[in-house]
Amino acid sequence: MALDATVSEVTQTIRQRSAATRSAYLARVRAAGTDGSARARAGCANAAHAFAAFEPRDKIVLREMRAPNLAIVSSYNDMLSAHQPLEAFPALLKDAARQAGAVAQFAGGVPAMCDGVTQGQPGMELSLFSRDTIAMATAIALSHDVFDATLLLGVCDKIVPGLLIGALHFGHLPTVFVPAGPMTSGLSNSEKARIRQLHAQGKVDRDALLQAEMSAYHGPGTCTFYGTANSNQMLMEVMGLHLPGAAFVHPGTELRDALTRAAGTRAAGITRLGKDYTPIADVIDERAIVNGIVGLLATGGSTNHTIHLVAIARAAGIVVNWDDFDALSAVVPLIARIYPNGGADINHFHAAGGMGFVIAQLLQAGLLHDDVTTVAGPGLSRYACEPFLLDGVLTWREAPAQSLDPEVLRPVTDPFSPDGGLKLMAGNLGRAVIKVSAVKPEHRRIEAPAIVFDDQAQFTQAFRDGQLRRDFIAVIRFQGPRANGMPELHKLTPELGVLQDEGFRVALVTDGRMSGASGKVPAAIHVTPESAAGGPLARVRTGDRLLLDADTGELRLLAADDQWLTREPATLDPTINAFGMGRELFAGARERVSGAEAGATTF
Repeated sequence: MALDATVSEVTQTIRQRSAATRSAYLARVRAAGTDGSARARAGCANAAHAFAAFEPRDKIVLREMRAPNLAIVSSYNDMLSAHQPLEAFPALLKDAARQAGAVAQFAGGVPAMCDGVTQGQPGMELSLFSRDTIAMATAIALSHDVFDATLLLGVCDKIVPGLLIGALHFGHLPTVFVPAGPMTSGLSNSEKARIRQLHAQGKVDRDALLQAEMSAYHGPGTCTFYGTANSNQMLMEVMGLHLPGAAFVHPGTELRDALTRAAGTRAAGITRLGKDYTPIADVIDERAIVNGIVGLLATGGSTNHTIHLVAIARAAGIVVNWDDFDALSAVVPLIARIYPNGGADINHFHAAGGMGFVIAQLLQAGLLHDDVTTVAGPGLSRYACEPFLLDGVLTWREAPAQSLDPEVLRPVTDPFSPDGGLKLMAGNLGRAVIKVSAVKPEHRRIEAPAIVFDDQAQFTQAFRDGQLRRDFIAVIRFQGPRANGMPELHKLTPELGVLQDEGFRVALVTDGRMSGASGKVPAAIHVTPESAAGGPLARVRTGDRLLLDADTGELRLLAADDQWLTREPATLDPTINAFGMGRELFAGARERVSGAEAGATTF
């Protein structure tokens, strides 16, 4: 199938926009590479330090400088369900490397925090900045410069983008991502959301809420809703950084272990020391970034990636913006319904055909670039398949040609929606993004008075006090990266959902993030420029009439600009979030961070 005209045009626009920065990046990558083993250029004392503690057999291999040395960088911790399975992965990878005649070393760990734990808490203000911290920690792990390829172990929200950004700064190294997989299905996401709303209304107590949450989040693996964590896994697959079909296989299974071992084997086979040298700089190019955006849109993925994909692209010298997302969303159909865009969880999606079906459909429609480099070899069509064990041996077969559940997954010819459901909002309040794939058409246009809050606690208190039972648009400002690190405001979802269910017309406008699990209430998020950087939201006052129209992409204060833009802007009390939970350590990050549309990067 010929490439779709819009996909081709957007790719070419990105390529032209990025010509100078991409060229400079590739020049740096070429300068960093070397023929032969990377450790061969290390001094004798340097090399001896690098493998002093290794067992004799591995030490001999490393000393000979002929076989690959693989760096393992992991986000393992045993507190968080998604990362707990990674504890067992290094041993599997080291064994696979030895079987391939290589050596694997645990090069370093990176922090991995959970937005689910910190949601609505002060620690959430470190969340977005943790991505760049992870990127820097990855660079530190690889800075010893004795490695020939990298195996990256990560799953959740900021971890995968951070690992990828760090790896792209070592673009001469082949890099394979090694996922952990989702937990098994527990309490349905829709039932969990229902009980959260009942608790917000005071109709169920804390014990009932905690029991529901524990029934939903109950074992090892990624949370099963389609938020940022599972969107990460989709992206790594559609961008060619996983082995095919690796994203959504449960941890602790024979197939998961086989895929983990295969990742180590493959990493050993694509170094400069072999015939299939595949540096990550060749995998992540303009086409791969466009493929990532298309995959995000087609599956109704996390809005957080309107920030993370921008930052990932820039790490590879590629410049994308929200116009690119908007243009692609107009032609990419929504072919998956996974909570919060539907009732199914990620396991239902995988069982219905999963990533193999999605990639096959999008390739057949000309919506993905097939002519890309992947860690599995040339061509994205290699990913239109699914892994399985045949007599205990890992192999692949073609993905199902038909969806096994049309309520969860559909072909491009019969989509849930003709567009991707992610849109650019623009007007005199700035630029923002909105995810409408879970918003019913009757809720997509809201014209109502603003009620302005400077933090989410004010909103929650107003809800508890009964002040919000009316039509309104909540403006929650000073939530951008410069103000307080741009925490997610997902904890507001139950209250907003209650008000909408009671018949009130409500919406949210914020310079913060809503979450990868943004749902049924219309939310114009990531408003840029942010309030703390002089953005228009700082001049909005309670009672101003606002328009949020997701169909036309309008985000506007309904008054002449000279009537309100001349107002003195509200200011942020700099002491509110300066201390506590380590926030003081990130003061420099808040000062230098870029805006959301530029990736909210601190370097």
